[in-house]
Amino acid sequence: MSFHDQELAERWKQMTLLEQMSNIGSEVDRALHWKTKNNGLFCQKAAARALELLDWSLASTQEFPSLKEIARVREALADYFFGSNEYQSSENSWRKYFLYFALAFRKNF
Repeated sequence: MSFHDQELAERWKQMTLLEQMSNIGSEVDRALHWKTKNNGLFCQKAAARALELLDWSLASTQEFPSLKEIARVREALADYFFGSNEYQSSENSWRKYFLYFALAFRKNF
């Protein structure tokens, strides 16, 4: 992990769940963008970064409902980008899911 990532990992612990999920949504949006453009490498890098941020969120929370939500999102996101899409996620469903976090965060900001 680079110095920059260590700084971000420390700041990540101080963010609210809404802020964390909004940032994760940005990475998911990047991954979806590159998937649409048929750029598998960039898509995989952005998706892997989103999963890393989800891992940071799992490590930074103690609240069971949040842990449960984050863990389920991580599982479904990994399935969508790296698995067989057993959960039948779609680009639209991911954009819609993360949009609500961004809107809620923006409203509370």
